[in-house]
Amino acid sequence: MVRTRASVAANAVEPAHGGLTVVTAMHVLLALASGGLIGLVLGLVGGGGSILAVPLLIYVVGVESVHAAIGTAAVAVTANALFGLAGHARAGRVKWPCALVFAAAGAIGAAIGAEIGKSFDGKRLLLLFGLLMIAIGLSMLRKRRREDDPDVRLSRATAGVLLPRLVPTGLGVGLAAGFFGIGGGFLIVPALLAATAMPFANAVGTSLVVVAALGFTTAGSYALSGQVDWPLTALLIAGGAGGATAGLMLGGRLAAHKLLFERIFAAVVVAVGAYIAIGAR
Repeated sequence: MVRTRASVAANAVEPAHGGLTVVTAMHVLLALASGGLIGLVLGLVGGGGSILAVPLLIYVVGVESVHAAIGTAAVAVTANALFGLAGHARAGRVKWPCALVFAAAGAIGAAIGAEIGKSFDGKRLLLLFGLLMIAIGLSMLRKRRREDDPDVRLSRATAGVLLPRLVPTGLGVGLAAGFFGIGGGFLIVPALLAATAMPFANAVGTSLVVVAALGFTTAGSYALSGQVDWPLTALLIAGGAGGATAGLMLGGRLAAHKLLFERIFAAVVVAVGAYIAIGAR
């Protein structure tokens, strides 16, 4: 049964399928704002919105079931990633062959990871999620040592080098994304950089193809199990559309301060992860 603290407090009547009945204007605003933040961060850095989605749903919106939060977040993140992808594709920042191979391997991993994640106790899953956030945040603070290769592309000539890097990393990222119900952008971007040395801007745009594919796989698995709150999802998507648009607009203006922005956000991810891990113990 999908319930939130807000609906419980208001003695809301829940529909038979277990979805959430939104009962207060504040609840609607919190859901829209959470969706906007998810879309904003996805549009800016290609990740982060997804890893913040579950904490936002649990601690801000008030979803009580960890599994319901994961399923709902997966649907919303998929839709918001598609909004952001459209803008990056128009700007020519997507390396499509690399994205499709990574996404195919990742989708297989996500399907497996989602089934494993649903069998875990919610409190234990939340603890592991917090630890993952800490690890990802710390990894973002590390300097990249490899030179960018703006001309990198997957072709017959480069397949022998790139495929052995893209396929296993895609599978591994997919497993984590499915298990924790995240789009995996913060995992995908570093993985693409390590596997192909493409510029960061290309990695952000390319990652959104993979985020959408992994999110769709995870969302499908949770939806079939009845662990998606559709009314809440609609609010998150509506807020995310505006956030993604703002993220794309701000991205160009913040380009000169991109590194500072990434480090500040990494520190936020570590702090939120620590809060979740401590609270789940």
